[in-house]
Amino acid sequence: MKKIRYILLLFSAIITAQHHSKLTVEVDSEKKVLTVFQELTFFNQTNDTLTNIVLNDWINGYTSKNTPMAKRFSDEFERGFHLAKEKDRGRTSNLTVIDENKTFLTYERDENFPDVIQIRLREKILPNQKKSFTLTYFVKIPNDRFTKYGYDEKGKMNLKNCFLVPARYENKSFVKYDNLNLDDAANAVSDYDIDIKIASQFNLFSDLNEKSKTQENNQNHYFLSGKNRLGFNLLIDEAKEFSVYRNKEVEVVSNLKDNRLNDVERAIVIDKIVNYVAENLGKYPHEKIMVTQTDYDRNPFYGLNQLPVFVSPFPDEFLYEIKFMKTYLNNYLHTSLQLDPRKDNWIFDGIQVYIMMKYIEEFHPKAKMMGNIAKVKILNSYNMVSLDFNGQYSYFYMLMARKNLDQPLGDAKNTLIKFNEKIASKYRAGLSLRYLDSYLEQDIVQNSIQEFIAINHKKQTTRNDFETILTQKTTKNIVWFFDKIIDSRDIIDFKFENVTRTKDSISFSLKNKTTTNVPIPIYGIKDKNIVFKQWIDVFKKDSIHTIARNDAEKIVINYKNEVPEINLRNNWRSLKGFKVNNRPIKFNFMKDLEDPYYNQILYVPTLEYNLYDGFLLGMRFHNKTILDKPFIFDINPTLSTKTMSFSGKGSMYFNQFNRDSNLYNIRYQLSGQYLQYAPNAYYTRLSPGIVFNIRPDDFRDNRKEVFIVKQILVEREESEFTTTANTQNYSIFNAKYFNIKTETSKHFNFLADLQYASTFGKLATEIQYRKLFDNNKQFNLRFFAGTFIFNNTSTDFFDFGLDRPSDYLFESGYYGRSETSGFFSQQSIVSDGFFKSKLETRFANRWMITTNTSYSIWNWVEVYGDIGFIKNSGINPNFVYDSGIRLNILTDYFELFFPVYSTNGWEIARPNYEERIRFIITFSPNTLMSLFTRKWF
Repeated sequence: MKKIRYILLLFSAIITAQHHSKLTVEVDSEKKVLTVFQELTFFNQTNDTLTNIVLNDWINGYTSKNTPMAKRFSDEFERGFHLAKEKDRGRTSNLTVIDENKTFLTYERDENFPDVIQIRLREKILPNQKKSFTLTYFVKIPNDRFTKYGYDEKGKMNLKNCFLVPARYENKSFVKYDNLNLDDAANAVSDYDIDIKIASQFNLFSDLNEKSKTQENNQNHYFLSGKNRLGFNLLIDEAKEFSVYRNKEVEVVSNLKDNRLNDVERAIVIDKIVNYVAENLGKYPHEKIMVTQTDYDRNPFYGLNQLPVFVSPFPDEFLYEIKFMKTYLNNYLHTSLQLDPRKDNWIFDGIQVYIMMKYIEEFHPKAKMMGNIAKVKILNSYNMVSLDFNGQYSYFYMLMARKNLDQPLGDAKNTLIKFNEKIASKYRAGLSLRYLDSYLEQDIVQNSIQEFIAINHKKQTTRNDFETILTQKTTKNIVWFFDKIIDSRDIIDFKFENVTRTKDSISFSLKNKTTTNVPIPIYGIKDKNIVFKQWIDVFKKDSIHTIARNDAEKIVINYKNEVPEINLRNNWRSLKGFKVNNRPIKFNFMKDLEDPYYNQILYVPTLEYNLYDGFLLGMRFHNKTILDKPFIFDINPTLSTKTMSFSGKGSMYFNQFNRDSNLYNIRYQLSGQYLQYAPNAYYTRLSPGIVFNIRPDDFRDNRKEVFIVKQILVEREESEFTTTANTQNYSIFNAKYFNIKTETSKHFNFLADLQYASTFGKLATEIQYRKLFDNNKQFNLRFFAGTFIFNNTSTDFFDFGLDRPSDYLFESGYYGRSETSGFFSQQSIVSDGFFKSKLETRFANRWMITTNTSYSIWNWVEVYGDIGFIKNSGINPNFVYDSGIRLNILTDYFELFFPVYSTNGWEIARPNYEERIRFIITFSPNTLMSLFTRKWF
């Protein structure tokens, strides 16, 4: 009996034993450097014999402008990291590794994963064997403006993933990940003992247990420890901004800001949330947890974080609850679940959002997406105002699904588009668990989550463990949940067919518009109350389902939006009268969410400007809600303040989305406009066309390919100022191909252009290249070549333009398109030759080849140079050039060009120099908005 007990105790010890790191750390607050002495005991808990060990070294992500994290910043158009000074970067340096035999060991970085260190062992580590190593190294802390981890200008240090820790081991190999600023380090569980010294004016806050604190030689000396940790937080701060909250569950260390609540009110909120999470997820496995403002700022509740405090429509206590709840859940899960946080990210996100939705339903069931604004009666017609708070999760998911940019929940976190990673996929993961919970009933999902978390306290897990628990707790088949909801991007859309009703029953069939076979709930509604609900599991073609009516006035598919359907507009049928699916028209000012029960028309005042109309006051009518629709119309009549005459523009298009093709979108469109092109002279432009949008398999790849075919029909009124023979009315076929890849550090754009009309045919190509070098100097190169296939025109109107093309297609944003002198004639458009100086020969009716370059000399000040050849009929090719200074304040949006020397000679020596300064200025809201949206999509 004693032997059995001894074996059980030994087995228990093996199961609970972990890696152990004893760290002695000296903090130099002036140089922002940590001196680290680390005694690492590596415990081989696998069944494999190890010849090397792998340590995560995520501080290496800050080392240079060429690390994986730096490249990700570039992909997402974050310039700060690339432009940063060397002193602001972080690194691990002077690393030495010594084994138990006092032998120096060699280490290397995997060229594919530079943020991990691989140590070659002299002696193998057998299964269940421990080996000790001594490591010494320096850690340079980065500036926190890149990731919010590091040091700030006040000397505060947030030390996250700064030390060398053993990597997760799975499937007979170490998990190697680079730091991509995703908070998904695959660390192995370890025990920690930390001896850290900091300057006496600073305090140390941590989620590790503080064993003791002493003060000596003007230093604060802390001793910390923690068991079974996936990681830990150390925050060094001069100000005592942290508060400690204790209850029976856990000790919370927090500096989450909310100046409108006092300490007692914050304590009540924290106690409420901590107890709620413990009740729904289980007891937190550690004694302390940190909830910091940095944690929230890195992963805010999107929607709330966009509103300034002084206009917040939510009560102060509610705001603090949501912020604390989101951050607490995130930290709870990432310090409790021994999952792979990159590969199995959907489980973290799903549980977090699922519990948040349950919390809102229980404590704030009447909360609205727009808070107290819902109480303003004049705004009740807006769906975004009346929508329940939890309703916004579905809309954020559908925002991406309607753009055909959603991604499978089961995809690794690092493969997700930023908007999916931060918002859409996160919300859909929670919605999916809620969907399964509603379908299975009996709190099966809730109980499965609790059991899964409890298992994670004892061992390393994978998503298979979670799936097994869910499957074992129900007799229903839920294979569809993992195949269709988690591991695919199949969309869901059902509609009613063949609806008949009697006084006592309703019969109907369902049309599965996407062939994604999943359960769907059917509701009966009377006076906005639910009178029945039934899940439909089988979707045989033409199957008729009959349900007791229970006095229902309307039947609705997916009434509570449990199922992540892509389209809710076809989900209901009225059981009154003869018209069973009539949607009334509703007008809304500015913008709104899609309301499935109405045909919405939005109206927005507009203000535009051009030289000939003056200010154009207009009213735009369209049906484009926040969610994309297949069919969009947009009509914008305007009134000219200069001529007091009416003009306008409009468009309509139909989107065809291909879910499983690189040709992911085909747009059939028709656009038209009626505006002045010269004083008291209008033009009418009508253009039907088709746009083919192509993307790579990797959704994060910034490359875009677009192929456009269209016909442009133009009628111009006669003008004594500009109109020449045979240029009044014309029709041109135009085909264009774009291939663009752009990011912070480099940009490439290729354009091929074919134009064909009765009097001419043209071919042109354009290549643009931009490169931001490591020394923060930028080089810009543009090459243009164009030739006429044939040219029977008698005017230069359709010719290639050297410095200012005539824009006969009416596609460029000229403010005074017919001007030949004065301020508006100085507007420059990136087209054709793109010269800045006005030379003697400004057009080419045979061919043109030009090259435009610029190079930065200081900040956004650049020197530019243009060279080229232009060929006109009966004249030898003419070599042309110009040069000057370019103020590249915002590329393609706000630039100034100051000519210096050209074919004309010294431009600065000629009279009226101010008339030769050229500019690029963009006022288009849609164009400017792309500066922000490109970071997300």
